[in-house]
Amino acid sequence: MSIAPGSIAIVGAAESTRIGSVPEMSQIMLHADAALNALADAGLKPSDIDGVACTGAMMTQQVAHYLGITPKWVDGTSVGGCSFMLHVRHAAAAIHAGYCNTVLITHGESGKSRINATPRPPEPQSLNGQFEAPFGPFGPPTLFPIPVLRYMKTYGVTHEQLAMVAVVQREWASRNPRAAQRDPITVDDVLNSRMIAYPFRLLQCCLVTDGGGALILTRADRAKDFPQRPAYILGTGESVETNMISQMEDFTSSRAFRVAGPEAFRSAGISHADVDHLMIYDAFAHLPLYGLEDLGFVGRGEAGAFIEARHTAPGGKLPMNTNGGGLSYTHTGMYGMFALQESVRQVRGTAPAQVEGVNISVCHGVGGMFSASGTIVLGRERP
Repeated sequence: MSIAPGSIAIVGAAESTRIGSVPEMSQIMLHADAALNALADAGLKPSDIDGVACTGAMMTQQVAHYLGITPKWVDGTSVGGCSFMLHVRHAAAAIHAGYCNTVLITHGESGKSRINATPRPPEPQSLNGQFEAPFGPFGPPTLFPIPVLRYMKTYGVTHEQLAMVAVVQREWASRNPRAAQRDPITVDDVLNSRMIAYPFRLLQCCLVTDGGGALILTRADRAKDFPQRPAYILGTGESVETNMISQMEDFTSSRAFRVAGPEAFRSAGISHADVDHLMIYDAFAHLPLYGLEDLGFVGRGEAGAFIEARHTAPGGKLPMNTNGGGLSYTHTGMYGMFALQESVRQVRGTAPAQVEGVNISVCHGVGGMFSASGTIVLGRERP
C-alpha cells in the first residue's frame, strides 16, 4: 500500500522539560513529561490520541495507562535507538490505512540516573552471550571498535579525521543552550582524552544522560488546524542485519543502512542534491562516516575527508547533527528520538542552531551495534 509523500505530518514535537541529569524522574515520568509537552505543542489532549507507540518492556501499555489513553492501534517495536524512526514509519502506514487518526510516539530513559530503569543483566543464553561475550567484548564501547578498525585500515581513514567528527559536532552544540557539552574542543583535545577502547577515546563516545521526547502524527489534510508548522513525512525506510557485530556482512558498511536509506529516498522521490539538512545517529564518532557513505552522500572511504573539510560544519554545504548529536547534545541510550526532534525543528525553522533555508531534512538512525536502521525524510512543504 503506497503512501503518497507528504500525506502524513508530524504536528506535535517536544522533548522532556529537562534533559541531562534528572534524578527526580523515573522513565515513565520522562515519557509522560515529553508526551504532555508534545500534546501542548499540538494543542491536543490525551483523549485526542487513538494510537500509541514506544519502545521498552511493557512501555506501550504503561504510557497509555499513565496518560489515560485508550488506543485503537499500538506499536512496541524495539530494535534499539532507531526504534522511533520505525515507529514513525509504522504510524504513518497505520494512519494511511485508517487504523487510527492521531498517533503519539514517546521516549523516556533514565540512562544516567537509572531511576526505575530496565536492568541490563548479561544474557549468557543469547547469541551474543554465547558467541561474542566469551571472547572479551562487552557493551557498545568494546563492540563498536571491531568494524571501525577494519574500516580505517581499508580506506586509510586517520585518527585525526575520526576526531574531527567530535570537533565539528561540538561546534554545533556550542550554539545550542540545551546541549550537555558546549565548550569548544580541538582535534588534539579529542586525541588526548582518556582511551576507552581503541581507537575510541572519551570525546568520541556518546554522552550518558536522562531525558525523553515525543511526536504526534496525523493526516496532512488536518495539519493546518494545529498551532505549529507541520513537518511532512516525505519518505521512510527500515531494515535489520544481525544483532552480532561479529557477523556483519561487511565491516566497512552497514547492510541495514544500505536498505533503509535508499528506500526512504526512493519513497520520497528525492535525490541527494535535494537534502538541505542531515541527522545521522552518532553514538560513536564513526557512525556519521558510515551513514554518509551508505546513504550515498559520498563515495566509499571519502566520509572522513568530507567531514575534515568542514562540509558538515556550520557554514558547510551539508549541515549535519546540528543539535550537537549524541556526542555533545544528549544520549539517553536510545538517541533516535532526539535526532528526529532536531529534524522537526530544522524543518519548522525553530532550531537553536537553525540552518537557513531547510526544506528537506533526512534523519537516519542505527539500532544496537549496526543491527537495525531507520530513515525518515521530512519536508517543510507538502508536495
